[in-house]
Amino acid sequence: MTRHFLNLADAGGDAIAAMIADALDRKAARLEWPKGKADADAPLAGHILAVIFEKSSTRTRVSFDVGMRQLGGSPIVMDSGSMQLGRGETVADTAKVLSRMCDAIMIRTDDHAKIEEMAANASVPVINGLTDLSHPCQIVADLLTLVEHGKTLPGLEIAWLGDGNNVLNSIVEAAGLMKFNVRIGCPQGYDPDPAFIEQAKVAGSNVAIFRDENEAVRGADVVVTDTWVSMGQEHVHNKLAAMMPYQVNDVLMEQAKDDALFLHCLPAHRGEEVMPSVIDGPQSVVWDEAENRIHAQKSILRWVFGQI
Repeated sequence: MTRHFLNLADAGGDAIAAMIADALDRKAARLEWPKGKADADAPLAGHILAVIFEKSSTRTRVSFDVGMRQLGGSPIVMDSGSMQLGRGETVADTAKVLSRMCDAIMIRTDDHAKIEEMAANASVPVINGLTDLSHPCQIVADLLTLVEHGKTLPGLEIAWLGDGNNVLNSIVEAAGLMKFNVRIGCPQGYDPDPAFIEQAKVAGSNVAIFRDENEAVRGADVVVTDTWVSMGQEHVHNKLAAMMPYQVNDVLMEQAKDDALFLHCLPAHRGEEVMPSVIDGPQSVVWDEAENRIHAQKSILRWVFGQI
Protein backbone atom coordinates (compact mmCIF):
# COMPACT_ATOMS: atom_id res chain seq x y z
CA MET A 1 0.00 0.00 0.00
CA THR A 2 1.37 3.41 -1.04
CA ARG A 3 2.22 5.66 1.89
CA HIS A 4 1.15 9.28 1.44
CA PHE A 5 1.98 12.09 3.87
CA LEU A 6 -0.82 14.60 3.40
CA ASN A 7 -1.42 15.22 7.11
CA LEU A 8 0.32 14.09 10.29
CA ALA A 9 -2.39 11.54 11.03
CA ASP A 10 -1.40 9.64 7.88
CA ALA A 11 1.71 8.57 9.79
CA GLY A 12 0.46 8.61 13.39
CA GLY A 13 2.18 9.39 16.67
CA ASP A 14 4.50 6.38 16.81
CA ALA A 15 5.80 7.01 13.31
CA ILE A 16 6.33 10.72 14.01
CA ALA A 17 8.33 9.82 17.13
CA ALA A 18 10.38 7.41 15.00
CA MET A 19 10.95 10.14 12.40
CA ILE A 20 12.23 12.51 15.10
CA ALA A 21 14.61 9.86 16.47
CA ASP A 22 15.88 9.08 12.97
CA ALA A 23 16.36 12.77 12.18
CA LEU A 24 18.34 13.34 15.38
CA ASP A 25 20.62 10.39 14.60
CA ARG A 26 21.20 11.42 11.00
CA LYS A 27 21.83 15.05 11.93
CA ALA A 28 24.40 14.01 14.53
CA ALA A 29 26.13 11.69 12.05
CA ARG A 30 26.58 14.57 9.59
CA LEU A 31 28.18 17.02 12.02
CA GLU A 32 30.68 19.23 10.16
CA TRP A 33 30.12 17.40 6.87
CA PRO A 34 29.65 19.36 3.61
CA LYS A 35 25.94 19.88 2.98
CA GLY A 36 26.09 18.09 -0.37
CA LYS A 37 27.75 14.91 0.85
CA ALA A 38 25.45 11.89 0.90
CA ASP A 39 24.74 10.06 4.15
CA ALA A 40 26.97 7.04 4.71
CA ASP A 41 24.17 4.56 3.97
CA ALA A 42 22.58 6.62 1.15
CA PRO A 43 19.21 4.91 1.78
CA LEU A 44 17.42 6.44 -1.22
CA ALA A 45 20.16 5.87 -3.79
CA GLY A 46 18.64 5.55 -7.25
CA HIS A 47 15.34 7.19 -6.21
CA ILE A 48 13.89 10.27 -7.93
CA LEU A 49 11.70 12.84 -6.13
CA ALA A 50 9.49 15.23 -8.12
CA VAL A 51 9.33 18.52 -6.20
CA ILE A 52 6.50 20.79 -7.42
CA PHE A 53 5.81 24.37 -6.39
CA GLU A 54 2.61 26.28 -7.08
CA LYS A 55 3.50 28.74 -4.29
CA SER A 56 6.74 30.55 -3.49
CA SER A 57 9.17 28.76 -1.21
CA THR A 58 12.62 29.01 0.33
CA ARG A 59 12.89 26.49 3.17
CA THR A 60 10.64 23.80 1.68
CA ARG A 61 12.35 24.06 -1.70
CA VAL A 62 15.90 23.89 -0.39
CA SER A 63 15.24 21.31 2.34
CA PHE A 64 13.63 18.76 0.02
CA ASP A 65 16.28 19.31 -2.64
CA VAL A 66 19.22 19.04 -0.22
CA GLY A 67 17.54 16.33 1.86
CA MET A 68 16.95 14.07 -1.13
CA ARG A 69 20.57 14.49 -2.22
CA GLN A 70 21.82 13.66 1.27
CA LEU A 71 19.76 10.46 1.19
CA GLY A 72 21.55 9.52 -2.02
CA GLY A 73 18.61 10.23 -4.33
CA SER A 74 17.94 12.90 -6.94
CA PRO A 75 15.35 15.72 -6.84
CA ILE A 76 13.69 17.29 -9.88
CA VAL A 77 12.49 20.74 -8.77
CA MET A 78 9.72 22.32 -10.87
CA ASP A 79 7.49 25.39 -10.69
CA SER A 80 3.96 24.88 -11.96
CA GLY A 81 4.42 27.80 -14.35
CA SER A 82 7.07 25.85 -16.23
CA MET A 83 4.97 22.66 -16.26
CA GLN A 84 1.88 21.69 -18.23
CA LEU A 85 0.14 21.69 -14.84
CA GLY A 86 0.31 25.47 -15.01
CA ARG A 87 -1.27 25.44 -18.48
CA GLY A 88 -4.33 23.39 -17.67
CA GLU A 89 -3.21 19.76 -17.49
CA THR A 90 -5.20 18.13 -14.73
CA VAL A 91 -3.75 17.20 -11.37
CA ALA A 92 -4.86 13.62 -12.00
CA ASP A 93 -3.04 13.36 -15.34
CA THR A 94 0.07 14.96 -13.84
CA ALA A 95 0.03 12.45 -10.98
CA LYS A 96 -0.24 9.50 -13.36
CA VAL A 97 2.62 10.69 -15.56
CA LEU A 98 4.96 11.54 -12.68
CA SER A 99 4.24 8.16 -11.09
CA ARG A 100 5.72 6.54 -14.21
CA MET A 101 8.82 8.76 -14.14
CA CYS A 102 9.57 9.38 -10.45
CA ASP A 103 9.52 7.43 -7.18
CA ALA A 104 7.70 10.06 -5.10
CA ILE A 105 6.04 13.47 -5.45
CA MET A 106 6.19 16.49 -3.14
CA ILE A 107 3.82 19.34 -3.96
CA ARG A 108 3.35 22.76 -2.37
CA THR A 109 0.02 24.19 -3.45
CA ASP A 110 -3.01 26.18 -2.36
CA ASP A 111 -6.18 24.09 -2.28
CA HIS A 112 -5.85 20.96 -0.14
CA ALA A 113 -8.22 19.19 -2.52
CA LYS A 114 -5.48 19.30 -5.15
CA ILE A 115 -3.08 17.26 -3.08
CA GLU A 116 -5.84 14.78 -2.24
CA GLU A 117 -6.52 14.42 -5.96
CA MET A 118 -2.80 13.99 -6.59
CA ALA A 119 -2.60 11.19 -4.02
CA ALA A 120 -5.76 9.52 -5.34
CA ASN A 121 -4.24 9.27 -8.81
CA ALA A 122 -0.58 8.62 -7.99
CA SER A 123 0.89 5.16 -7.63
CA VAL A 124 3.88 6.59 -5.73
CA PRO A 125 4.00 8.43 -2.37
CA VAL A 126 2.72 12.03 -2.32
CA ILE A 127 3.99 14.47 0.33
CA ASN A 128 2.25 17.69 1.39
CA GLY A 129 4.79 20.54 1.21
CA LEU A 130 2.03 22.99 2.28
CA THR A 131 -1.62 23.57 1.46
CA ASP A 132 -4.16 26.09 2.67
CA LEU A 133 -5.31 23.49 5.21
CA SER A 134 -2.12 22.10 6.72
CA HIS A 135 1.68 22.09 6.81
CA PRO A 136 2.70 18.73 8.31
CA CYS A 137 6.35 18.80 7.20
CA GLN A 138 6.90 22.05 9.10
CA ILE A 139 5.50 20.57 12.29
CA VAL A 140 7.76 17.50 12.17
CA ALA A 141 10.69 19.95 12.03
CA ASP A 142 9.21 21.98 14.89
CA LEU A 143 8.77 18.93 17.12
CA LEU A 144 12.28 17.78 16.23
CA THR A 145 13.60 21.19 17.33
CA LEU A 146 11.76 21.05 20.65
CA VAL A 147 13.03 17.54 21.44
CA GLU A 148 16.53 18.58 20.40
CA HIS A 149 16.34 21.42 22.93
CA GLY A 150 15.34 19.14 25.77
CA LYS A 151 11.54 19.42 25.70
CA THR A 152 9.42 16.33 26.35
CA LEU A 153 6.37 16.38 24.09
CA PRO A 154 3.71 14.67 26.25
CA GLY A 155 2.20 17.27 28.56
CA LEU A 156 3.99 20.19 26.88
CA GLU A 157 2.12 23.52 26.89
CA ILE A 158 2.40 25.28 23.52
CA ALA A 159 1.03 28.79 23.06
CA TRP A 160 0.11 30.02 19.59
CA LEU A 161 -0.37 33.73 18.87
CA GLY A 162 -2.06 35.10 15.77
CA ASP A 163 -3.89 33.71 12.77
CA GLY A 164 -5.60 30.31 12.92
CA ASN A 165 -3.85 29.17 9.76
CA ASN A 166 -2.56 25.96 8.19
CA VAL A 167 0.49 25.79 10.47
CA LEU A 168 -1.72 26.02 13.56
CA ASN A 169 -4.03 23.34 12.17
CA SER A 170 -1.07 20.96 11.98
CA ILE A 171 0.16 21.92 15.45
CA VAL A 172 -3.28 21.09 16.84
CA GLU A 173 -3.29 17.82 14.91
CA ALA A 174 0.14 16.99 16.36
CA ALA A 175 -1.12 17.75 19.87
CA GLY A 176 -3.57 14.87 19.71
CA LEU A 177 -0.98 12.50 18.26
CA MET A 178 1.90 13.42 20.58
CA LYS A 179 -0.17 14.21 23.71
CA PHE A 180 0.66 17.87 24.29
CA ASN A 181 -1.66 20.86 24.80
CA VAL A 182 -2.23 24.03 22.77
CA ARG A 183 -3.29 27.45 24.05
CA ILE A 184 -4.41 29.61 21.12
CA GLY A 185 -4.46 33.38 21.31
CA CYS A 186 -6.29 34.79 18.30
CA PRO A 187 -8.98 37.38 17.49
CA GLN A 188 -12.59 36.49 16.83
CA GLY A 189 -13.07 35.29 13.28
CA TYR A 190 -9.56 33.86 12.90
CA ASP A 191 -9.91 30.52 14.69
CA PRO A 192 -8.27 27.36 13.33
CA ASP A 193 -10.23 24.61 11.58
CA PRO A 194 -12.62 23.18 14.22
CA ALA A 195 -12.21 19.64 12.84
CA PHE A 196 -8.56 19.60 13.95
CA ILE A 197 -9.50 20.88 17.41
CA GLU A 198 -12.17 18.22 17.84
CA GLN A 199 -9.77 15.51 16.68
CA ALA A 200 -7.14 16.59 19.22
CA LYS A 201 -9.67 16.77 22.05
CA VAL A 202 -10.97 13.29 21.28
CA ALA A 203 -7.36 12.09 21.54
CA GLY A 204 -7.14 13.60 25.03
CA SER A 205 -5.30 16.87 24.40
CA ASN A 206 -6.41 20.19 25.83
CA VAL A 207 -6.87 22.78 23.08
CA ALA A 208 -8.23 26.12 24.25
CA ILE A 209 -8.87 29.41 22.43
CA PHE A 210 -8.31 32.72 24.25
CA ARG A 211 -9.10 36.23 23.08
CA ASP A 212 -6.69 37.55 25.72
CA GLU A 213 -3.12 37.16 24.54
CA ASN A 214 -1.65 37.13 28.05
CA GLU A 215 -3.90 34.27 29.12
CA ALA A 216 -2.85 32.26 26.09
CA VAL A 217 0.86 32.59 26.86
CA ARG A 218 0.74 32.33 30.66
CA GLY A 219 2.87 29.38 31.81
CA ALA A 220 3.66 28.15 28.29
CA ASP A 221 6.72 26.00 27.53
CA VAL A 222 6.80 27.13 23.91
CA VAL A 223 5.53 30.27 22.16
CA VAL A 224 4.82 30.05 18.43
CA THR A 225 3.66 32.54 15.83
CA ASP A 226 3.60 32.95 12.07
CA THR A 227 3.08 35.71 9.54
CA TRP A 228 -0.36 37.27 9.81
CA VAL A 229 -1.01 37.65 6.09
CA SER A 230 -0.47 34.75 3.72
CA MET A 231 0.28 35.12 0.01
CA GLY A 232 -2.72 36.38 -1.94
CA GLN A 233 -4.91 37.27 1.04
CA GLU A 234 -7.12 40.34 0.81
CA HIS A 235 -8.28 42.96 3.35
CA VAL A 236 -4.76 43.16 4.73
CA HIS A 237 -5.20 46.34 6.78
CA ASN A 238 -8.23 45.03 8.67
CA LYS A 239 -6.45 41.79 9.46
CA LEU A 240 -3.27 43.49 10.66
CA ALA A 241 -5.30 45.69 13.00
CA ALA A 242 -7.09 42.67 14.46
CA MET A 243 -3.82 40.79 14.96
CA MET A 244 -1.73 43.55 16.53
CA PRO A 245 -2.65 42.74 20.17
CA TYR A 246 -1.22 39.24 19.59
CA GLN A 247 2.24 40.43 18.61
CA VAL A 248 4.95 38.41 20.38
CA ASN A 249 7.11 40.94 22.22
CA ASP A 250 9.25 40.93 25.34
CA VAL A 251 6.35 41.81 27.64
CA LEU A 252 4.26 38.93 26.31
CA MET A 253 7.17 36.46 26.51
CA GLU A 254 7.45 37.27 30.23
CA GLN A 255 4.08 35.53 30.70
CA ALA A 256 5.61 32.23 29.52
CA LYS A 257 7.95 30.05 31.57
CA ASP A 258 11.47 31.35 32.09
CA ASP A 259 12.89 28.57 29.91
CA ALA A 260 10.23 28.89 27.20
CA LEU A 261 11.36 28.57 23.60
CA PHE A 262 10.21 30.71 20.68
CA LEU A 263 9.37 29.20 17.28
CA HIS A 264 8.51 30.81 13.94
CA CYS A 265 8.41 28.86 10.66
CA LEU A 266 9.63 31.93 8.70
CA PRO A 267 9.63 34.16 6.76
CA ALA A 268 9.15 36.66 9.57
CA HIS A 269 7.89 40.23 9.45
CA ARG A 270 9.78 41.84 12.30
CA GLY A 271 7.69 44.51 13.95
CA GLU A 272 4.42 42.80 12.99
CA GLU A 273 3.82 39.32 14.45
CA VAL A 274 7.11 39.34 16.38
CA MET A 275 9.56 41.93 17.64
CA PRO A 276 13.25 41.69 16.70
CA SER A 277 14.21 41.39 20.37
CA VAL A 278 12.28 38.10 20.56
CA ILE A 279 13.09 36.41 17.26
CA ASP A 280 16.75 37.40 17.57
CA GLY A 281 16.84 36.86 21.33
CA PRO A 282 18.14 34.05 23.54
CA GLN A 283 14.83 32.14 23.71
CA SER A 284 14.50 31.92 19.95
CA VAL A 285 15.43 28.66 18.22
CA VAL A 286 14.16 29.65 14.77
CA TRP A 287 17.47 29.02 13.01
CA ASP A 288 17.71 25.48 14.38
CA GLU A 289 14.06 25.11 13.38
CA ALA A 290 14.84 26.22 9.82
CA GLU A 291 17.83 23.91 9.48
CA ASN A 292 15.80 21.04 10.88
CA ARG A 293 13.50 21.23 7.88
CA ILE A 294 16.24 19.27 6.04
CA HIS A 295 16.53 16.57 8.69
CA ALA A 296 12.76 16.29 9.11
CA GLN A 297 12.15 16.01 5.35
CA LYS A 298 14.72 13.22 5.14
CA SER A 299 12.91 11.18 7.77
CA ILE A 300 9.53 11.87 6.17
CA LEU A 301 10.94 10.63 2.89
CA ARG A 302 12.28 7.51 4.55
CA TRP A 303 8.88 6.91 6.12
CA VAL A 304 6.93 7.15 2.85
CA PHE A 305 9.36 4.66 1.33
CA GLY A 306 8.76 2.25 4.19
CA GLN A 307 12.22 2.58 5.73
CA ILE A 308 10.86 3.86 9.07
